[in-house]
Amino acid sequence: MSLEALHTQITACCACPRLVAWREQVGREKRAAYRDFEYWARPVPGFGDPSARILVFGLAPGAHGSNRTGRPFTGDASGNFLYPALYRAGLANQPSSTQINDGLLLHNVYITAAVRCAPPGNKPSPLELDACASWTQQELALLKNLKVYLALGQIAHQALLDYHGLRRSAHPFAHGSEYRLGERVLLSSYHVSRQNTNTGKLTAPMFDAILERAKRLANSP
Repeated sequence: MSLEALHTQITACCACPRLVAWREQVGREKRAAYRDFEYWARPVPGFGDPSARILVFGLAPGAHGSNRTGRPFTGDASGNFLYPALYRAGLANQPSSTQINDGLLLHNVYITAAVRCAPPGNKPSPLELDACASWTQQELALLKNLKVYLALGQIAHQALLDYHGLRRSAHPFAHGSEYRLGERVLLSSYHVSRQNTNTGKLTAPMFDAILERAKRLANSP
């Protein structure tokens, strides 16, 4: 199966009733600032370079970001932090990500998430994480050149450990934590959420350093 065919399947998924109801409710009610937008309001497929060596792995779509635009980290505060950082690192052709057809291209990076639908309160349930794990298995299997996972936050970190069948207690999450998982490396960062970046828990220099480490690992023999 190709990534394009998998993405078609992902966007048609209705496996989690709570998430289906929420993503569609948000798409109908909208935020006042986006009342003229037609919301995507479906599962959000991955995006990026199919030959990527670096995977950026998030938590879930934002209700008025990816759930509105249909592309990971596009149209919200998290993306306004992430994509300029990828641009500074030479991994994106432009520093902004506003809509799905804005010309953004990624180099050596692919972005997806542990959950493909926007969850209420940005908190997917364990059952919803488990349901989406099958999409992770299929998507990562198609990304043959991956060498580095960059997990954004603890839930993403744990989901990738689960994908490899590894014990969470033996691989605790921390900003900058790094674990060898066979031929790949799990590198983790605080999530690029507004809560973390506005409070200074995660700063641009901190995240730039993580991206530089990811690039070094991706280019190592």
